[in-house]
Amino acid sequence: MALNFMTAEEAAELINHGDNIGLSGFTPAGTAKAVTFALAKRAEAEHAKGHPFQVGIFTGASTGNSCDGVLSVAKAIRYRAPYTTNKDFRKAVNNGEISYNDIHLSQMAQELRYGFLGKVNMAIIEACEVTEDGKIYLTAAGGISPTVCRLADKIVVELNSAHSKESIGMHDVYEPLDPPYRREIPVFKPNDRIGKPYVEVDPKKIVGVVKTDWPDEARSFTSPDPVTDQIGQNIANFLVSDMKKGIIPKSFLPVQSGVGNIANAVLGALGSSQDIPAFNVYTEVLQDAVIDLIRKERVKFGSCCSLTVTNDCLNSVYDDMKFFKDKLIIRQSEVSNNPEVIRRLGVISINTAIEADIYGNINSTHIMGTKMMNGIGGSGDFTRPAYISIFTTPSTAKDGKISTIVPLVAHTDHTEHDVNIIVTEYGVADLRGKGPKERAIEVIEKCAHPDYRPILREYLSYTDGKSQTPHFMKGALALHDTFIKTGDMRNIDWSKYLD
Repeated sequence: MALNFMTAEEAAELINHGDNIGLSGFTPAGTAKAVTFALAKRAEAEHAKGHPFQVGIFTGASTGNSCDGVLSVAKAIRYRAPYTTNKDFRKAVNNGEISYNDIHLSQMAQELRYGFLGKVNMAIIEACEVTEDGKIYLTAAGGISPTVCRLADKIVVELNSAHSKESIGMHDVYEPLDPPYRREIPVFKPNDRIGKPYVEVDPKKIVGVVKTDWPDEARSFTSPDPVTDQIGQNIANFLVSDMKKGIIPKSFLPVQSGVGNIANAVLGALGSSQDIPAFNVYTEVLQDAVIDLIRKERVKFGSCCSLTVTNDCLNSVYDDMKFFKDKLIIRQSEVSNNPEVIRRLGVISINTAIEADIYGNINSTHIMGTKMMNGIGGSGDFTRPAYISIFTTPSTAKDGKISTIVPLVAHTDHTEHDVNIIVTEYGVADLRGKGPKERAIEVIEKCAHPDYRPILREYLSYTDGKSQTPHFMKGALALHDTFIKTGDMRNIDWSKYLD
């Protein structure tokens, strides 16, 4: 059947108040832009008339400002899952304006299929090509596209010429069966292909195709600094040490690294190490650093869910697809982040913490325990099944006014049971094979900032020192309480928390 071309505004008119929308993409890479931007304008117009207009949003991960940003400002989002990084969305959530559901990224597609989250009324999918017989070729990310396309009543395709058709073939589209019929996901090496290069849909469901030329709204990250460089070097040295001990095979293991300047510094340090052989990356997000390491033949293969790179970097990949065709693969999030596959491959996970406590619990998501920052993302997917799970954080924040090493995290995303290693610029705390009391000393002496080590030692002195996990409960969150009241954790007065 012939494709029905329309404008973004016409596509937005097909969406009703109360609808749930499923989107392509994973981070701003590969996500819808034109239709969601037009939808925000429509919501504003409806609100000006006194009419209610809000929708639910289902995504693979975060999106760009043309989606989460403008829809949040327009007060057009009722419910959103599973992850976001947009500042306007964050503000709306912390003001109680949006119902935000923070879900492990590997579980998002299946929770939709299981019916946990409600009906998908429309899917909006960015593509570099679409055919009349229902083949949709995705752009820079896999996300949850095949699931939302299959579940949706209607599909609108954003045919985006900013993405080259040369990338066709980079995707590996695979949707597992649901219980009780699910089988193993047959990825046994990072470069295994198990699916199709396109999303296949009933062409009758494609109600419109919107032509756009809208580059991905790539996020920029701060340049490396001495702290992030030292964290990266500490991790490289630790992994080399484990390899020399025989804990890590001499051929090395696949690496997963999160998003941001610390992740780039870590990958840079691994790539520069003369003692680490060329390695594979099995992760959810590939950044510029990995593309550079592939060119330098320090990374052999990159398996991901998203090319979260700058537009210049993305275009350089498109221009050199003959080189990258057998070195990159883009999967769906329930495959890239699948714990079964991660454990089988022996992935070394490296993720970022907002804060860590002295026993190894990690807060990845909430500032001072209550204000949502971004969401858990895929860190939980990788941490528990990892061969070695590593969390990184600078030892302080806010010019030293906050210690990221605390007696007790104010919000728990990853428990001590799943965390092997904590790294700051001061050192590496190896928690493997240690009980809680030994962990506490390891974390304080090797990871805490020197200004905070006496404070944390004093905290321990107020516990009974004998319990399995000694805590002085009245003072467990005293550093957080002190910051909220005075603006600096170093102003702690322990006597105020004693009987």
